[in-house]
Amino acid sequence: MKLKGRKRRHQRIRKKMLGSAAKPRLCVFRSNQHIYAQLVDDTQGKVLLGTSSLSEKGLKSKKKIEVANEIGKKIGKLALDKGIKEVAFDRGGYKYHGRVKALAEGAREVGLRF
Repeated sequence: MKLKGRKRRHQRIRKKMLGSAAKPRLCVFRSNQHIYAQLVDDTQGKVLLGTSSLSEKGLKSKKKIEVANEIGKKIGKLALDKGIKEVAFDRGGYKYHGRVKALAEGAREVGLRF
C-alpha cells in the first residue's frame, strides 16, 4: 500500500517536471539501507551521471542521514565538474524530510542550485 502511494505521488510530481541538458532532473531513490541519486536529461532520455551509497567507500560506519548528506555532496561535485550548476529536484514521491532533505542540503552545500 505504501509503495502504491509513493508511485502515485511520484507520477504526480513527474507530470509537472522535465529535466533538460541545461537543467537536468536530480532524482532520488531511497531504500531501507541505501540512497541513490542521479541526474537525468528527459529530453534525450539519458542519465548524465549518478552515485549511490553502494558505490562509496567508508560510509558503513556513518548514520543514514550523514550518508545521504555525503551522497548529496558527491553528486553536487560531479555535476559542477560537468558544468551543471542548476537542477530540478525530484524527491521521488518521498517526503522532503530526513534522508531526502539531507541529500538536497548536501548538494546545496557544494554549490548546486535548485
